[in-house]
Amino acid sequence: MLTELARAVPLALLFALPVTVVGGLLLHRMRRRSITAAMTTLALVPLAAALGGVVGVSGLMYTPQLVGTIAVCVVVGLVTVPVAWWLGSRFAREALWQREASAAELETVRRGERARRELVAWMSHDLRSPLAGIRAMTDALADGVVREPAEVEDYLGRIRRESNRMAGMVEDLFQLSRATSAGLTLRLVPVALGELVSDAVAAEAPAAEAAGVRIVAEDPEGWPVVHGSDAELTRAIRNLLTNAIRHTSAGGRVVLSGGMREGRVRLGVLDGCGGIPAEDLDRVFDVGFRGSAARTPREGPGAGLGLAIARAFAEAHGGSLEVRNQGPGCLFELSLPGLRPEPAPPRAVAQA
Repeated sequence: MLTELARAVPLALLFALPVTVVGGLLLHRMRRRSITAAMTTLALVPLAAALGGVVGVSGLMYTPQLVGTIAVCVVVGLVTVPVAWWLGSRFAREALWQREASAAELETVRRGERARRELVAWMSHDLRSPLAGIRAMTDALADGVVREPAEVEDYLGRIRRESNRMAGMVEDLFQLSRATSAGLTLRLVPVALGELVSDAVAAEAPAAEAAGVRIVAEDPEGWPVVHGSDAELTRAIRNLLTNAIRHTSAGGRVVLSGGMREGRVRLGVLDGCGGIPAEDLDRVFDVGFRGSAARTPREGPGAGLGLAIARAFAEAHGGSLEVRNQGPGCLFELSLPGLRPEPAPPRAVAQA
């Protein structure tokens, strides 16, 4: 028995080793081309090597043991090869998905970093001018260059306005940080949409009056109840109104409309901006984006954060904020989860 085994081992190695080497080279080539082909080759190489070894031991002669071994190898191959092919296909899909996910994640990180750098640059630019103006006016007051009571009062008023602008920018940055924070927790309660809009309209009425813009609410008594946080939703609506007033010419109107659609609360804010270029529609919610106008700081335009804050608060509520050109301007549509389809009696909506 030992003698036969000693004779069989060299013969088996003699025939199996070349098959294994060829299979290894083939596997090396396949791994660079297809994971599925590599896995199938990996399953076939041991079977082919075993079959070669058995043929070598049999002395290339037809024997019952050879037939039985070939049959076993064939049966094993019928089971292992399809499994190897299936595993290879699955591994290939997972590898492709991971590669695409990694690329998408990297692109997201790059886009976020680019937006962060742009925001820092824009805010630095917007803060530099009012700071320089405040410093120059305070120096003039301190050095006695400006002495007349009327001039002193004018300088103090300008300093106050510039300080208010900077305080608004800082507040916008704080709200943007809150709205985009992963740790933001909202206290959701039933709130009448009409009440939220009434508070926002009352807050923005002075700005609308100064700009000669009228704010009109369509059938506010029929607006539904929303499931949300009062302060954050009021802030989002105020930002939409501020944006609409800023881009509507004197004598124009900002029209507010509300209702239910497909089980969700909808609030539309239609301004008279004349429309947004198609290439800018997807960018109006980007942090710091203020259109193609020059970025020179002045009383009107803000820091370009209002719409980004509004969308972030909408998404924090499980809603959305979209924009499209319509009629004389743009329609910003805020969609939020509704509490129930029946409208709740809101307070009277202020008319500006």
